[in-house]
Amino acid sequence: MTYENSLAFAQMLDQADSFRNFRDQFHIPQRNGVPLTYLCGNSLGLQPQTARTALNQELTTWQNLGVEGWFDKSEGAEQPWLGYHNSCKDALSHIVGAELSEVCPMNALTVNLHLLLASFYRPTEKKYKILTIKGDFPSDQYALETHIKHHGFEPADVLIEIAPHQDDRLIHTTDIQHAIAEHADSLALIWMSGLNYYTGQVYNMAVIAETAQKHCIPVGFDLAHAVGNVPLRLHDWGVDFATWCSYKYLNGGPGAISGIFVHQKHHDQNLPRLAGWWGYREDKRFEMTPGFLPAPGADGWQVSTPNILALALHRAAISITAEAGMVALRQKSEQLTGFLEYVLAPFDEIQILTPDDPNQRGCQLSLLVRKNGKALFNHLTEQGIIGDWREPDCIRLAPTPLYNTFEDVWRVGESIKQFY
Repeated sequence: MTYENSLAFAQMLDQADSFRNFRDQFHIPQRNGVPLTYLCGNSLGLQPQTARTALNQELTTWQNLGVEGWFDKSEGAEQPWLGYHNSCKDALSHIVGAELSEVCPMNALTVNLHLLLASFYRPTEKKYKILTIKGDFPSDQYALETHIKHHGFEPADVLIEIAPHQDDRLIHTTDIQHAIAEHADSLALIWMSGLNYYTGQVYNMAVIAETAQKHCIPVGFDLAHAVGNVPLRLHDWGVDFATWCSYKYLNGGPGAISGIFVHQKHHDQNLPRLAGWWGYREDKRFEMTPGFLPAPGADGWQVSTPNILALALHRAAISITAEAGMVALRQKSEQLTGFLEYVLAPFDEIQILTPDDPNQRGCQLSLLVRKNGKALFNHLTEQGIIGDWREPDCIRLAPTPLYNTFEDVWRVGESIKQFY
């Protein structure tokens, strides 16, 4: 697309945008009655208009049925609570590119990571190392350290961390491939983010998974910043396992329920796991017998009774993303982010850390501000532009295609002009 930095041009694009009606399905935060320019969906997505109705429906079921809500459904309800998670699977499978049996909404991201590491990190005397990304999200690092120590190793002896290049501060796919090949004889696992939370770089998960498979090394991805942001084909790529959160681009609400993916090639392997009652076979769960029999597929990694109120919000939110479709969402995302890159180009004080190749980024751009970065961030906030600040000099802005407009992006450029 050939861009023009003008309000008229931005409004023309918005008028032609086939997604403009999706914005109306969300509550846009306001200040003094004026809608904010909300570019922080990479931290917390906005509330769907349907969220309150979905929540109230389950509150009504609880009110009217009590414990019978697990087996019966109140007037207007679609699903008894016992199998409620199944009603989320169709949308999730489309969003992450999976079979229905490979996905399950449950727990929180780091909890799920611990559960999955218990199954997929199986070190031996010779193969005990883990390949990961240097500076990946801290919670992932802490989880890896926990499991390494649990198996009697020291993190310094186990972790192989791929560091960013000094010149562009990014991690190249070839570096990851070379590291896998170099350490293949000692690698027990590859675990990394699919999209870097700080730089906004999308890693080539398909190539990484293919390389891992050639060396018979299991590979898993943290998709917190990728799910609902970039198209995923986890099943076709042969990814072994993944987990994500749903409060960012999936708009499930603060602390929203997470989800997991376990490839079907592992479903009959009887992998070790941290078992719990809710992961037991549903048809025999209430027999209350000893000896864990996992439910088929990803459901067998469930542990505790699900939070039905959180699932109700989750289902309402992901149905919007599934309706929009990731291919169409991605098309608008590339145009929005491209426009943001365009309006930022004249400012010498700002360096865009995120790759300029659309194939290597989602909707987030990470801006390194050479001086007065926090002052610029505060100025944007005062102007009603909501982004995210990361020390020491980074502003993250994420024009989200479901509810952001080209006019939102144009406003960013105008506000920065005022500052400089």
